[in-house]
Amino acid sequence: MKKVDHIGIAVRSINEVLPYYTETLGCPLLKIEEVESQNVRVAFIDAGNIKLELLEPMDRAGAVYKFIEKRGEGIHHIAFGVDDIESRMKELRDNGVQLLSEHANPGAGGALVAFLHPKSSNGVLYELCEKQ
Repeated sequence: MKKVDHIGIAVRSINEVLPYYTETLGCPLLKIEEVESQNVRVAFIDAGNIKLELLEPMDRAGAVYKFIEKRGEGIHHIAFGVDDIESRMKELRDNGVQLLSEHANPGAGGALVAFLHPKSSNGVLYELCEKQ
């Protein structure tokens, strides 16, 4: 793992919570995009030494919607930057870590992403993130 790339925060509505981050906390909004492969709308917030990634479900079918329904809004995942995601995934599997997918998938900001199952990580959802 190179560093913590970002912290993902599940929200019901980016438009409703964005003023808290940009006006109250004074963090600049970097961009908003839709990530079809993850079924989310994402807002990137610059929090100084780290990015915050606000995750809004695009419909009721996605994992973020289900997360919010089960646990409410809040921290969804912590993402680690990696150089070679497929090699890192193999190394983790070889060490007994369960992943949520066999291969990396397209993620926000043009990155390739993969998630470690929380059962393998003491209840924390970790994301591997390889910037293209």
